[in-house]
This record gives sequence, C-alpha cells and structure tokens, in this order.
Amino acid sequence: MIATSRPQAFEPDLTLSPTPQTVWFVFQGPRLLVREDGTLPQGEVPWALEDVTPLGRQEDVPFFTAGLSGDAPEGWAALPVRACFGRLPDDRMGLAGYAAQVLDFIRTHRYCGRCASALTDAAHERSRRCPNCGLAVYPRVAPVAMVLIHRGQGAATELLLARSPHFPPGMYSAIAGFVEPSETLETAARREVLEEVGVQVGELRYAFSQPWPFPHSLMLGFDAEYVSGAITPQAGEIEDARWFPVTALPTLPAPVSIARALIDRAVQAALPL
Repeated sequence: MIATSRPQAFEPDLTLSPTPQTVWFVFQGPRLLVREDGTLPQGEVPWALEDVTPLGRQEDVPFFTAGLSGDAPEGWAALPVRACFGRLPDDRMGLAGYAAQVLDFIRTHRYCGRCASALTDAAHERSRRCPNCGLAVYPRVAPVAMVLIHRGQGAATELLLARSPHFPPGMYSAIAGFVEPSETLETAARREVLEEVGVQVGELRYAFSQPWPFPHSLMLGFDAEYVSGAITPQAGEIEDARWFPVTALPTLPAPVSIARALIDRAVQAALPL
C-alpha cells in the first residue's frame, strides 16, 4: 500500500457515532496530535473539539477527525502530517492524509460561494450543500502530471531530473505540474515537460498514481523517452536540470514519494540484478 493512500479495507461512512473504540485524527490547525510512539487518541477524548466529522471504519473500528480548540495537551505533539511518515503505520498514515483533507474541506467551505448561506453536510456523500440555492461543493483534488524522462539503454540509461529553487540542497526530481482546466493528463504532461525543461518526449506510458495530501494533490506518474531539444530550465521554476546516469544519481526525493518510486523503478529496469 502507498503510505499516503487510504487503505483498501477502509469503508467510508458518514453516519457513524463515536464509540469507545473510535480512533481520532485531531488537528491543531494543520498539525496532527500524536504521541512519540505513534499512538493516536482513542475512545472518549477529554478535549474541546470542533468540526467533529466521521470518516469511516476499518475492521469495525470507527475513525473520526476533528479540530482541537486550544493548546496541545501534555504528552501529545502537534506535528505536520508530512512529519508523521515513519512515526505512524502506513495504514494510519494514509488515513491521516484523508482526515486532513476532509477537515480542511469543512474548514474552508462553511458558506456558499454563490449566496453566502451556511453550508450543511450531505447525508449520502462527502460533499456540502447550500439549503438556500442548492449549490453542491466537493473536496478539492488537484491532479498533477509527473513525467520521468529516459534516454539510452541498460547501464547507459540516463534520466532527466530537475530541481526547484524550493528543494533541499542537491535534491533533484522528475518533472511535474498541475493539470489545467479542460486539459488531458497527456497534454498536461507534455506541456509541463516543454515549459519546464524545453524538450520533446515520445509516447507517454502511465505508471501509477499517488494521493499526496499536502494539501490535496493526486500525483499521476508517467515514463517517457526523450526525443529532441536542448535542456532549457524555465526561469523562476527550475533552478537546474540535467541528465544523470542511473549509476550516478543525485540526492533524490524521499522513498514515500511517487517521484522516488518512478526513479527506483527506472533504475531497477536499467540495472536488473
């Protein structure tokens, strides 16, 4: 299971009530309350909570999310969700991202964008409705096309990797960008490659996807072969871009990311054991 995805065994349910078995994802602002050992609040929570929202169940255990009114209780750390990688088990990590997105949706959609009436939760799906004008709003999911560009064969394979000015020093990754309205994934992928590094690629081969709840992206990964063009980094967006041999790669994104999964997959294909 991808660490940022909701477990397949999880069943969304908007009708739940808290029980002594309930596991809570409680957020202080955007930060999740968790103990050092990865424990989450369970059962009756003795804190002032707001926006209490049922998420669903897994193996008959109900899960809820809520916001904390006030400071973090003693013994609990309020951490960015991304900092919980390695602290929470993968299934809990995937649900933490889901909880963060649901709670953010509730917090940012209190009133109707058309008539300013207070919104209410729909009973049959994850959406909010306006009782005055009927407008329906849904949690935001922003698709991102990511492309790993290859050239060469076997041990001579090279990957075109780039770095944003916001990356940690020395880190490079695959090319990625948000899909624009009325744009296919393939069109977005080719546009981002051309805009960011100035090259043309051949056939796009879909690899896999990954929810990335920081704050609400869906990453869609592609492989592509280089066709033509000199690398020309996009000013203000790309600090540096270059070809790297699979035998001499730079610092890469964290193993939990789709970018790293694409790169590791390409290295394994080029250098089979």
